[in-house]
Amino acid sequence: MINRIKQYDWKKYNFSLLCVVIVICLIGAFCVKLAGGEKMGTVFMRGQITGLIMGIVIVIILSVFDYHFICQFTPLYYIAGVLLTAATHSPLGRDQDTGVYRWVKLGPVLFQPTEIMKIILILTLATLYTKLKSKADRVSTLFIAAAVALVPVMVILIQPDLSSSLVAVFITIILVFAAGTAYKILVPIIALGIPASVVLFWYVQQPGNLILRGYQYKRIFAWLHPDDPSADDLNFQQNLCIRAISSGKLYGKFIQDGGAGNETRVYNSPLPVSESDFIWSVVGEEFGFLGCCLVLLLFAIIIFKCFSVAKKAQDFLGSMIALGVAAMFMFQVFANICVATRIFPNTGLPLPFLSNGLSSMLSSMIGIGFVMNIGIQPAKTSNSGFTMRNTFGSDNSKDIDMDLEL
Repeated sequence: MINRIKQYDWKKYNFSLLCVVIVICLIGAFCVKLAGGEKMGTVFMRGQITGLIMGIVIVIILSVFDYHFICQFTPLYYIAGVLLTAATHSPLGRDQDTGVYRWVKLGPVLFQPTEIMKIILILTLATLYTKLKSKADRVSTLFIAAAVALVPVMVILIQPDLSSSLVAVFITIILVFAAGTAYKILVPIIALGIPASVVLFWYVQQPGNLILRGYQYKRIFAWLHPDDPSADDLNFQQNLCIRAISSGKLYGKFIQDGGAGNETRVYNSPLPVSESDFIWSVVGEEFGFLGCCLVLLLFAIIIFKCFSVAKKAQDFLGSMIALGVAAMFMFQVFANICVATRIFPNTGLPLPFLSNGLSSMLSSMIGIGFVMNIGIQPAKTSNSGFTMRNTFGSDNSKDIDMDLEL
């Protein structure tokens, strides 16, 4: 491993990516302080800064440790991640007064195992497809990948955490497609999947369906029928969030009034979890339309750099990991903002680097650490380009030989 580190191309160390991440985290620290108000603002900001410092340490460590070495133990991570996620319904589980058990307490440490499970799923699928790369166009390989993904998805779903399970599904779809699964397999699945999705969407709208819990059905009903009298209470968070975003106008209240008059802010009204799932309300109100565009640009830069690393990666494994991290950020940013603006039904999903929460912060930083390490690996010898349908120009002789039984 030491010899491998000596071969790193340190000139390609992606300081610009790290700087963009730090800037977003600092914006998040400012926003969670405002969301917490006088009572909890300082506590939230300290937690965000602590997460940033811990995250930078994690990025530095992971960017030095060869991801090939780390991925040798992927089956252990997978088993541990599934067990910890399932432990939310054991005596170790905690609901944090939310009514849903998504946290695990180990001694003094309280965390959400679902967040780290997303990273573990990326590593597991990337490792699996690296081992079975020559068989990526077989139906049996697709079934194995689907089974590997299905276990954590179901464990997450029964917490219940529908939004995080959808993140895992999206990551799986992207990696299955990018791994080179044959069109003769994908086309029939898509052909059957589209009408099946339509039927499923109709079914979940029916009262008493066996898929959604009561509160989930009510949220979808309120989203589809916003004019119904019962929808006002169910859309309360999203309506307040939209009001906050629209009140920021072009420049935002922070510039318009110099940060004064916080008592007029919508987030000081009873908008639950404005420091977490609905942090976008604070961004919109304080920084306005231009500020929101700037934050979206920063997210776009992060995602673009993940894709760029995937394109230039030394091997197939690195490309798949970087692409999985990009997919995770893409879905979470898109879904969180869509929920905040009532484009999607109300569901809890943190906004990477911005939302308050140590588990989400560290999980995102772990993803960045892997991308940084992939970027400084010795340059690949192949000159072939990157597409979503090839093997990323990987030189088979350079691919890692992983004798893992997954």
